[in-house]
Amino acid sequence: MVPAWLWLLCLCVTQVFPEAQPADLHVEVPENYGGNFPLYLIKLPLPHEKAEGRVVLSGDSDMEAKDPFAVDPDSGFLTVTRALDREEQAEYQLQVTLETEDGHVLWGPQHVIVHVKDENDQVPRFSQTVYRAQLSQGTRPGVPFLFLEASDGDAPGTANSDLRFRILNQAPAQPLPNMFQLEPQLGALALSPEGSTSLDHALEGPYQLLVQVKDMGDQASGHQATATIEISIVENTWVPLEPIHLEENLEVLYPHYIAQAHWSGGDVRYHLDSQPPGPFKVDTEGKLYVTRELDREAQAEFVLQVRAQNSRGEDYTAPLELHVVVMDENDNGPVCLPYGPSVSIPELSPPGTEVTRLSAEDADAPGSPNSYVVYQLLSPEPVEGAEGRLFELDPTSGSVTLGTTPLQAGQNILLQVLATDLAGAEGGLSSTCEIAVTITDINDHAPEFTTSQIGPISLPEDVEPETLVATLMATDADLEPAFRLMDFAIEAGNVEGIFGLDWEPDSGHVQLRLRKNLSYEAAPHHKVVVVVQNVEELVGPGPGPGSTATVTVLVERVIPPPKLDQESYEARIPVSTPAGSLLLTIQPSDPRSRALRFSLVNDSEGWLSIKEFSGEVHTAKSLHGARPGDSYTVLVEAQDADEPGLSTSATLVVHFLKAPPAPTPALALVPARHLCTPRQDYGVLITSEDPDLASGHGPYSFALGPNPTVQRDWRLQTLNGSHAYLTLALHWVEPREHIVPVVVSHNARMWQLLVRVIVCRCNVEGQCMRKVGRMKGMPTKLSAVGILVGTLAAIGFFLILIFTHLALARKKDLDQPADSVPLKPAV
Repeated sequence: MVPAWLWLLCLCVTQVFPEAQPADLHVEVPENYGGNFPLYLIKLPLPHEKAEGRVVLSGDSDMEAKDPFAVDPDSGFLTVTRALDREEQAEYQLQVTLETEDGHVLWGPQHVIVHVKDENDQVPRFSQTVYRAQLSQGTRPGVPFLFLEASDGDAPGTANSDLRFRILNQAPAQPLPNMFQLEPQLGALALSPEGSTSLDHALEGPYQLLVQVKDMGDQASGHQATATIEISIVENTWVPLEPIHLEENLEVLYPHYIAQAHWSGGDVRYHLDSQPPGPFKVDTEGKLYVTRELDREAQAEFVLQVRAQNSRGEDYTAPLELHVVVMDENDNGPVCLPYGPSVSIPELSPPGTEVTRLSAEDADAPGSPNSYVVYQLLSPEPVEGAEGRLFELDPTSGSVTLGTTPLQAGQNILLQVLATDLAGAEGGLSSTCEIAVTITDINDHAPEFTTSQIGPISLPEDVEPETLVATLMATDADLEPAFRLMDFAIEAGNVEGIFGLDWEPDSGHVQLRLRKNLSYEAAPHHKVVVVVQNVEELVGPGPGPGSTATVTVLVERVIPPPKLDQESYEARIPVSTPAGSLLLTIQPSDPRSRALRFSLVNDSEGWLSIKEFSGEVHTAKSLHGARPGDSYTVLVEAQDADEPGLSTSATLVVHFLKAPPAPTPALALVPARHLCTPRQDYGVLITSEDPDLASGHGPYSFALGPNPTVQRDWRLQTLNGSHAYLTLALHWVEPREHIVPVVVSHNARMWQLLVRVIVCRCNVEGQCMRKVGRMKGMPTKLSAVGILVGTLAAIGFFLILIFTHLALARKKDLDQPADSVPLKPAV
């Protein structure tokens, strides 16, 4: 163990004399090395005194510290333990340190960069298996019309990834076998000089080239791949263009199409030159456009050159020239003077009143046709069906006057007048002059109700006063708020002052309200006429028929709804209460009131039923699922039999009690009945069979006994007050005699019927199959068994006698002397 003072001394020396950082080491490993491993790469400059520590090798984040490299602790050599793949990782960043057991670094870190030397283990690959190209006649030789693309996974910039292209075969070989040439390094396919001269005489069908790509540059060795090129020969469409004449200041949507140049070959890029430079462009389809208006005074003629180029900017053929001539025109139009605020004209002004006078200036030569301006009214247009116009315009002076069509108050009209030079002749320039005209309002409209008839409105005769009867709305076509103020009054139908009006001064809504109580006997209906008029003095014609509105009110006779003798009902019954038991009777509060019809609304379990007219509530079925202490709430609805719209309701709460001890029912045995299984559509009719005939007549209630098996296998349905119907509940019941207990109750008495039901198998007609009795003279099963047992006993007795005799004879022979036994003769 190293003394502590020695560690402190080493630490102080290290701090005073820091060790220089060792330079990075570079080593190269061949890819896919096929020799023995480990492979020694480089000897590390470890210190001679390294016995106190251990060598630690670590790598970058993409590799484990000891895979695929290691350090030989004895020799200090860096080794690789397996073959490396450059395509997987081309370089490894390692560092070596000498550390103590507790992780203290004694030496290092020493950085080692391992380069994986590439070898030619990747095969070049074309980007496409089949290339397709179009070649136009007239293409220059040596101008590539197709560029092949191939890739190689080896190291870029090395011979392993240095690709070369060449043509292996041309089909067909007419008219020349070398119609095409392929640039070996770039893969650029072009016409050969010989092929260019023979292209016009080439076959109409396509050419197919088999091309090859190979790595290792010009070396003979290397990997290779092939692809196919299908070349279609198309007709030359690169024809001269006719001169184009364009009007200056042409008002169209820009860019504006002017001509078309088309190169029929594939992979074409169009380029446009203009002398002098002008606003022209060409798109990817060879369409030529002008991008803005032209001015002949600035430039009268342009010469355009259109070029068809490949992706490297090389011209397939000679460029096309296009002459563009700019045509002169009257390009100085009239200009309208700025107008001031809007012009105000009162409503109902007489026709011929001048509104305004327009003035437009033209910069063209005074006195010439180009500066002779005339005016035309564009807007507003004549109203359809009207005899005149809203405004009239003098085309020479520009004076605007009112027409014969009346104007409406509040209109904001924008006069649009077209000023055109050349005296309005075709081809003249024009501009639009705009003047705003406002029509001021006068009180020339009487208010009118939007609806002249309202109702009939039904009101019950007990409605309280101040109840809103109806809301009427009136409108006034005038625009000024002062001209729209209205006053309302009841003109007719309110002699006794039963109704009144409420309204706000600046509102067009008026409310008709009830001031007094209504009486059906006094007046079953009312017709109230309301009139509206202006507060301000009206100009023009007086109020029309729309100034009145009639409200029809019907008085409804009030019939009080029915009432029950209680607001809610309660009943307490044992959970064993049988079906048909009477719980209580729902009655109206006044027995002399009209007849009611009763119904249950939310009897979700179906446990209860109610007589429609008597109101008696009974149990509809046995209370299966009810538990003592629970309660069950239903809603009883009572409806007036004569007035179905009048009804009332009350809640009925049934509290379930614990079943009292069941009295021991008297037993009565019922004669046997027959039913067949599987279950058929019939059952057994059961009568009450009251053991005490003096107890009176029904109704009787029937229920199955409490045995779960009986309740599972059988169903009992009450037919009337004295009979019930017993049927099978399951599809299959075991064929035998069954005793079915049926509990019959009447008033406070209860007794039990034991119904004997013989269940037999059904034949094809759905009837019981009966067993056949024993025929006379035929043995029974017991006698047959007796005979068989007797026979077997006799046979056994005889066998015992035989074996006993044989045994005695054998014993006698054994008791005699040996010499007295006769010898058996030899065979």
